[in-house]
Amino acid sequence: MITPDANQAEEEFFEAKSNWELEKLYVDLASTKGKALTPVEKKFLRGLLCGCSPAEIASIVYQSRSSSTVRVYLSNGLYKYIEEMLSNAAGYSVKVKNWSRVTYLLEKAGYKKIRFQLPAAIIPQQTQTTQQTELVKTSATLVQDWGEAIDVSVFHGRTTELAKTQQWVLQEGCRLLLLLGMGGIGKTAFSVKLAQEIKHQFDYVIWRSLRLAPAPEQIIEQLIQTLSPNAEIVIAETIEGRISQLIDFLRHNKCLIILDNLDAVLASHDIEANLTVSHQGIKNHVPAFILPQIQYRSGYEIYGELIRRIGESQHQSCLLLTSREKTSEIAALEGNTLPVRSLKLTGLNQSESLSLLKYKGLFNISAEKCRILSEQYAGNPLFLKLVATTIQDLFGGNIDEFIQQGTVVFGEIRTILDQQFNRLSQLEKHIMYWLAMNKNAVSVRQLQKNTIPGLSPRLSQRLILEAVDLLHKRSLLEKTTPTPIEQQASSFSLTVVLMEYIVERLIEENLKLSDEQESYFLMSQTIFAAHLKNHIKQSRLNAEI
Repeated sequence: MITPDANQAEEEFFEAKSNWELEKLYVDLASTKGKALTPVEKKFLRGLLCGCSPAEIASIVYQSRSSSTVRVYLSNGLYKYIEEMLSNAAGYSVKVKNWSRVTYLLEKAGYKKIRFQLPAAIIPQQTQTTQQTELVKTSATLVQDWGEAIDVSVFHGRTTELAKTQQWVLQEGCRLLLLLGMGGIGKTAFSVKLAQEIKHQFDYVIWRSLRLAPAPEQIIEQLIQTLSPNAEIVIAETIEGRISQLIDFLRHNKCLIILDNLDAVLASHDIEANLTVSHQGIKNHVPAFILPQIQYRSGYEIYGELIRRIGESQHQSCLLLTSREKTSEIAALEGNTLPVRSLKLTGLNQSESLSLLKYKGLFNISAEKCRILSEQYAGNPLFLKLVATTIQDLFGGNIDEFIQQGTVVFGEIRTILDQQFNRLSQLEKHIMYWLAMNKNAVSVRQLQKNTIPGLSPRLSQRLILEAVDLLHKRSLLEKTTPTPIEQQASSFSLTVVLMEYIVERLIEENLKLSDEQESYFLMSQTIFAAHLKNHIKQSRLNAEI
């Protein structure tokens, strides 16, 4: 067998130079090896980069069908250098395993310039076609895994929000985006619609729901496997290593990952969590000044670490989250000019609500009746759909009769609001009650100056500030931001549907607590709440006129 002449080593497989960063690759591999690559090693490397198997390299270089010499060269040299170089860069073990993995791994590591097509003179036609197909799949084909994403072929409104988020992601390099909003506001549908509109700007699109609270280790492993469908990657043993692997994929590929219903893995401070058991077995309320922050359920804290690292790390991908609540790591990282952003979805406007209600079958609804329903339910798409169904099923499509019966919160709407309200601490609930009984928007400072019924007048301003901040992060407060000319602080209020719900709860809880010696609210507040409910109804009737 003839050893190739070193002086002619640069003449074969020369086309690799126009498609790969050869000089950089030579230098990096030499650094790993500890000395420069030999001319033969460079030749064999270029052969691999041209998509040639060891047998094909042997055929071209040695005019021999025996590939044993080439295989030994590769196994004892180049493969080891490539594995060590890529493992050091990635922070986890990378294995070549076979010759066909070399181009995949080096392309993902950023050494490839452009997609190329090899002439038939270098590779047999069959091999050439196969290699070209594999390269197209790697470089040009969009990999989509939509999981259980909902159908959004019919989508109402949100044009402004869609345009804004598209600009954030595609033009301003937003790598972590939180879609925030109360239950039913349309976060899931918006996430799917946004992903569909920008999917062709990414190599991978993956949509996953956290509604059933899957283990974070399971989700991260699924993401890694989806992002490396043709690779025999060794998944790291530690969760930290797996997150590092995932971020490495996000650096070398443009990936759009959507995790829907993040709030499903967040802890709930419901009524049972706010009760303690005395030594006699009687449940007592925990003092309202105990204010738990938004945090993850036990065993799900890794989601917070995943979100933090994706938000902090530099990469070319985007993680899109939907949630009713904003977690602390997102609040710490976000900013108007930073690569971490959040968008609070509010209700549909009246024209969008009208389109939705007509789609649900209320074809004869007038603009005025639509305005009343839209205001009552704050443009919440799910609430409007549920109401439209009730109007058809129970009122024969008569919208006037439904409005006159006076009940706003019922059925599934009540269930959704219960879910969010039951997650609150006692202090947050007290502030919600106070805001419902004082229907005008108030600032944090105004709230701090008032005595909240059932709470100690010595309650610190810090706790009031923290409670309002939590309620805002839980999507339960409407914020009114003044213009710079007004030079006033932002004020907060409740939507009409939330106000109706809170007043009903206030009355119901007073009925339950009326026989107890210590109650959070006196009957005077119950009477006031009843007057408030009548005031809300009167305001609604005036709006109809």
